[in-house]
Amino acid sequence: MEILIVNPNSTESMTRKIVATAERVASTGVVISGATASGAPASIEGHFDEAMSLPGLLSCVREAEEKGVDGIVVACFDDPGIGACRETATGPVLGICEAAVKAASMLATSFSVVTTLPRSVPVIERLIHGYGLSHQCRRVRSAEIPVLALEEPGSNARARILAEVQRAIDEDHCEAVVLGCAGMADLTEWLSEETGVPVIDGVSVATRMIEALVGSGLKTSKINAYAFPNVK
Repeated sequence: MEILIVNPNSTESMTRKIVATAERVASTGVVISGATASGAPASIEGHFDEAMSLPGLLSCVREAEEKGVDGIVVACFDDPGIGACRETATGPVLGICEAAVKAASMLATSFSVVTTLPRSVPVIERLIHGYGLSHQCRRVRSAEIPVLALEEPGSNARARILAEVQRAIDEDHCEAVVLGCAGMADLTEWLSEETGVPVIDGVSVATRMIEALVGSGLKTSKINAYAFPNVK
């Protein structure tokens, strides 16, 4: 089985971190490959960045389909272009927001999300509503750090994320916390140990969910909404 992890932004160091996270949780014999969206913004922070990332993202998905990759994880918490990716791919495609919040709903009766910048909050709130989980999401919070600060040595990003996760537990009274950025993927174990609650990263969860779907012999439906795009 081969799973492709696509980073929809153009920061190669983030791709390497995301792939390493997926490799840590993947089952023996599962091949994890990574791709970075060419020509995309260095980070995805808002609607404009998301729109600009889509050509590179879809190019990665088309190449994966030609290679016969079994499943795809889109490693951006805004879940950009998921519908278009599912139209393009035969195997299952998961965004890390959908994977993470659905996992949280199975592990706790309530959760909060900690993301990077405030401008991402309404985007994530809309996604959670669309996934039918607004009743379990206590709050979407911002640690007020740029995405690329997660890649900068010596930044205080880790401390700010920990502080915001702790505030979510203390103020929202949530039972689990979801990390709202793929760049936070390497922090889950540390944050869980520090806070005593399940801290969920969508990259890890989506990788294992793809494994389960592919292992069950399931593919993306090609009737109506996710049918292959019409040739024009």
